[in-house]
Amino acid sequence: MNGPTTARAIGRLRTLGTHARYSTCPRPARAGGDGVPTDSHGGAPPVSRRDEDEGDGSQPPPAVGLDGVVRTFGEIRALDGVTLKVEAGEVLGVLGHNGAGKTTMVRLLMGVLAADAGSVRIQGMDPLVDGPAVRRSTGVVSAVPAVDGRLTALQNLRFVAEVFDVERDEGERRARELLGRFGLRERAEDRVEGFSSGMRQRLALARALLPDPSLLLLDEPTSALDPVASRDVRDLIERFAREGSRSVLLCSHNLVEAQQLCDRVVILEHGQVIAEGSPATLAAELSVGRLRLEVERAHAPLAGRILDAADLPFEASDGRLLLTRPGGVDVPTLVARLVDAGVRLYAVTPEDASLEDVYLALHERERS
Repeated sequence: MNGPTTARAIGRLRTLGTHARYSTCPRPARAGGDGVPTDSHGGAPPVSRRDEDEGDGSQPPPAVGLDGVVRTFGEIRALDGVTLKVEAGEVLGVLGHNGAGKTTMVRLLMGVLAADAGSVRIQGMDPLVDGPAVRRSTGVVSAVPAVDGRLTALQNLRFVAEVFDVERDEGERRARELLGRFGLRERAEDRVEGFSSGMRQRLALARALLPDPSLLLLDEPTSALDPVASRDVRDLIERFAREGSRSVLLCSHNLVEAQQLCDRVVILEHGQVIAEGSPATLAAELSVGRLRLEVERAHAPLAGRILDAADLPFEASDGRLLLTRPGGVDVPTLVARLVDAGVRLYAVTPEDASLEDVYLALHERERS
């Protein structure tokens, strides 16, 4: 039923043994108590620390837990004491510019890298010790779709079902259902090498979801897509995160994407967490927001001079002035000052801060 190409691929995989299903590279070295890496195969056999993390079992562990994590590459500290949690059912965004440490975090969570210091846990499990269990409970989607162009869309999903020991009929049902929900039903029997970037990314998301993971790790999932494909993938991520009460960790520098998807955000700057909270909470803490003033077009230059004198940054367009940092402004006093100066004022409208406003305010604060 899976076709000769898939059968040969699965056969080759099986010859490597069960352990090779989850890793095709040596297990990374672990950091010892003094920070010096030690061979993970040396000494006593590794034992999962899940029981230690869960304590008395009264509360389930967070979906993701990083505590004081440090990871260096030569002289560069890609992650510098990072601590964060993703609770069950939460969508957490990790935001930062390229090189902020987002991809390094994902590689640590998947056990591809070891931390130099600190603790990395997925649902209470150590990815370096409990790799197979972590991979079974975690779906990963990156900017480069993890799909095999030589196989059809359906064969790609059948392959994943086989690797993760999903019962044959159930795997077939899930594969066809996911292809339908991701708009790929009509292309199920087509080779993926002929797919567009957006179609490949939708298939990659379907692959990640086929084993029914409780956690999704998304590393810049729409960075290589055009605006329409990006919107489609964002909508699919949001739907599946909410429907299945899955936990999601989204690493991105796309602020529109994070604004749409995330319950809470963590902002990284040079490998360190500089802010954490919901966009609304961060906006309130930073006194960030917008205040829209609509004035007589001929009076806009006068209104602009008054705002400049009050050291209030703004953007002007066709009789509309948008204060981009109105935190701490006494609005009645400002309105009175404009009216007293002869400005004809038609409307004053406060607007919620966007995540972009928050991010830029934090970035400027760090630079100052």
